[in-house]
Amino acid sequence: MLPLMLTITFDPEKDSNQDTSSSIGRYDGPAETIVEYAADGLQRNYALDSIYGKDAAQQEIDLQRHRTRQTIISVLSQRANAVANDRSDDEESSISIDTKSLKDTYKNLEDENVENGLPTKQDGTEFSSIDPELVTWDGESDPDFPRNWSRFRKIRAILLVSCYTFVSPVCSSMLSPATAKVAEEFGIDNYVVKSLLVSIFVLAWAIAPLFVAPFSEMFGRRIVLNLSIWFMFMFNLGCCLAQNTTQMLVFRFLAGIGGAAPLSIGAGVLGDLFNDMDRNFWTSIYGLGPTLGPTVGPIVAGFVVQTIDWRWVFWIQLIINGIFALLGSLFFEETYSPILLRNKAKALRKETANPNLKTIYDIADGETILGRFYLNITRPLKLLLFHPMVFGLGSFMAVLYGLMYLLICTFPTVWGTIYGFNIGICGLMFSALGIGYLVGIPFWNNFIQIGYEKLIIKNNGQAKPEFRLQYLYYSGILAPGSLLIYGWTAQNHVYWIVPAFFSASFSFAIICMFQCIQNYLIDMNPRFAASTVAAAAVFRSLFGFAFPLFAPYMFEDLGYGWGNTIFALIGFALGIPFPIYVYKNGERLRNWANRRMEREKAKRDAKNLARLQKQLENEKN
Repeated sequence: MLPLMLTITFDPEKDSNQDTSSSIGRYDGPAETIVEYAADGLQRNYALDSIYGKDAAQQEIDLQRHRTRQTIISVLSQRANAVANDRSDDEESSISIDTKSLKDTYKNLEDENVENGLPTKQDGTEFSSIDPELVTWDGESDPDFPRNWSRFRKIRAILLVSCYTFVSPVCSSMLSPATAKVAEEFGIDNYVVKSLLVSIFVLAWAIAPLFVAPFSEMFGRRIVLNLSIWFMFMFNLGCCLAQNTTQMLVFRFLAGIGGAAPLSIGAGVLGDLFNDMDRNFWTSIYGLGPTLGPTVGPIVAGFVVQTIDWRWVFWIQLIINGIFALLGSLFFEETYSPILLRNKAKALRKETANPNLKTIYDIADGETILGRFYLNITRPLKLLLFHPMVFGLGSFMAVLYGLMYLLICTFPTVWGTIYGFNIGICGLMFSALGIGYLVGIPFWNNFIQIGYEKLIIKNNGQAKPEFRLQYLYYSGILAPGSLLIYGWTAQNHVYWIVPAFFSASFSFAIICMFQCIQNYLIDMNPRFAASTVAAAAVFRSLFGFAFPLFAPYMFEDLGYGWGNTIFALIGFALGIPFPIYVYKNGERLRNWANRRMEREKAKRDAKNLARLQKQLENEKN
């Protein structure tokens, strides 16, 4: 029995005189009925006899299949062409145009986590009534749709992804207290090479996301995350057994490539599972991994290096890596809806013996494999270079992230040389950063969320991504200010608890920056959310790699007071005026850049769909 449907019928005669550029998302072809959503709680019967009847002729079935596929592609093609031919943003006066037209065009795609190139809602559910063999979700409340999962399933998925993102930063920073011992055994005299032992791991995070994203879009989150964590495991083992500097640097870099996947795909998992209102809290939970990781690693490593041997730093990394890799391989579920639908279609084909069951992506995704790789690899770079909001916020995030790794790399020198602490206590001093993170996560989560909800109410219930940025300037004041005081108090050998307090204050401010920008980058254009986050990850990882390499020379010449003053002034210059400016004017810039990106993507969609239409015509002939 077919499910009950709420439907919308388009009348071509009534709409024929309207301009397609103004009736975006409208279908002007045959008067087909387009489904809006399936009634909740009802499951469709995909058996061949139930769909067409036992007496249906094969020729009639083939003809109906051809017509329904042609209708679907025609609807999607006209939607794509409507955006591709929209030139409204060419005029300066329309630079602040509202995004409503885009929302209408893509059938409210901002509510879905789609970066699949198809202008359709909820993975093609709207076409269920015209194609009975189209495998879709069973209504808006389908429990198999990731955003409708039970709380337990969502928590389990987020905790496992957070564990994955914890492993990578732990491995990146755990070596910091051991660099002197490694340098002594391998005969490393150059300070840059010593710093490179730690930061080359972060360099991999600036490169790998460009290549990891295509795999996660093509094969799903689960397989990419699980393979990456085992890839990191293998090369962490290589670090355990490394016998010279070259081997250590190569293995560290390759381990970093494995660790980059959770950091770039994690935002996609958040988008798969949660809507805008719920995401802030879960972003803070997810943020535990990349923020606490760099702190926990050196605390453990300090005492290990002092009491056992530096190689045990890597053996501990390997144990942590292996435990979380095993847990993830056993319990992490796929969250990417196109892959879940394809798995559902595969199971139904086997169950019903109907080989013609397909998803919307099997029918209408005309993008080639090479084309998909090209799009995913180049889009983060385009966003970073040509989207003013991504470039500006990415610069701010990159500076603070670079300063965070600067602290991590200089902590052993500050506490060991200036304060005379042994290696174990030097590692323990990293707990100051950890305290700042732990206090900052619940504080900023509540503070930012309350402010966000107040602005929504004030704006008549309409949310805007810029509402996420109203408190970003706090981090622009607090982080550089804390760094400034930390540097001068450390240089003047003020009682150790004072610089420790201001290093905690710095990490407290980092949480504000992370939550504001991460949420904004997801909200500002959900269609390109994964690429936007990847662009920021590339930028910040480059800074996290570079700062520890050249900054020690500045500290050697200028001291920690004036050295940190220079970095603090850069932070103030970028961190105070820019957050205020983007909060006031970001909507105009965002809409202008997003519309240009949507139009470019729509042109490619239209081209791919036109090719599919031509193939259908050839099949008919």
